Amino acid sequence: MINTQAILDSARKTILTESESIANLVNYLDEDFAKATGIIHQSKGRLVVTGIGKSAIIASKIVATLNSTGTPSLFLHAAEAIHGDLGMVQPGDVVICISKSGNSPEIKVLAPLLKRDGNVLIGMTANKDSFLGKESDYVLHAYVESEACPNNLAPTNSTTAQLVLGDALAVCLMELNNFKSEDFAKYHPGGALGKKLLLRVGDMLDDTHRPAVTPDSSIKQAIFEISAKRLGVTAVLEGEKVVGIITDGDIRRMLNDRDNIAGVVAKDIMTHNPKTIKPTEMAADALNTMENFAITQLVVEENGEYKGILHLHDILKEGIV
Repeated sequence: MINTQAILDSARKTILTESESIANLVNYLDEDFAKATGIIHQSKGRLVVTGIGKSAIIASKIVATLNSTGTPSLFLHAAEAIHGDLGMVQPGDVVICISKSGNSPEIKVLAPLLKRDGNVLIGMTANKDSFLGKESDYVLHAYVESEACPNNLAPTNSTTAQLVLGDALAVCLMELNNFKSEDFAKYHPGGALGKKLLLRVGDMLDDTHRPAVTPDSSIKQAIFEISAKRLGVTAVLEGEKVVGIITDGDIRRMLNDRDNIAGVVAKDIMTHNPKTIKPTEMAADALNTMENFAITQLVVEENGEYKGILHLHDILKEGIV
């Protein structure tokens, strides 16, 4: 029989143990961390991150985070490095080598080789007195008292600590590089995140569907225009200037309030001063405006000229939310 409570208790213990190990890392931050961060920031080369076993997986993730936040980095597997891939490390590169014990055979072979061209070696290890700790120019102390594993064997707390130190390093470098959301967008052009940061109103606007009537247009004309353009709204124009809008909701309310609509024209039921947006504004800002005012359409204008209607469906279709 599966003991649900025992499973939940074990899971909670693991999470709490790992969270305590992470919190304890602040006690091991020292000048080496600050100096290593400064060296990476000032380097004209790349940052190479290497490791073996589970530490290699963490190294790969750290590289992904650094690359996406403006620090050019590459991953080097420690085992492959001593079998030909060491050529990836070029003079001027800074190297981070990750190993919990700092004494694994591959690390003992690799660490001296990483420094042979004068490269700065930064060790990330739980043991500052290990071979890696002593061989490194700077040490990022990823100390944990034990693993969450009941046998104190499977890397759990230690790999989480390495990951958190990598994140701390990445954030420090972002701040030193004055890395902004606009910069972040350059590295994330695809998917919902990229679109949220890059997509502008004009990129989504279908200017072949510009629903429009005049102030003196009949209600029948307004209904036809709303139906034909399928946006649930039409702009009311004087020349190219928007003086109001009529939504399908306005039509329904008019029919509910009036027994006789003969002689009613667009200007009689239009909403004055509709919410507008420029084609150059971000799609995310358009979405925020719609949410704030509980509306589903925005009039798009540029220099006082009507460009079209942006509908909530246009934003949803792009997968921004």
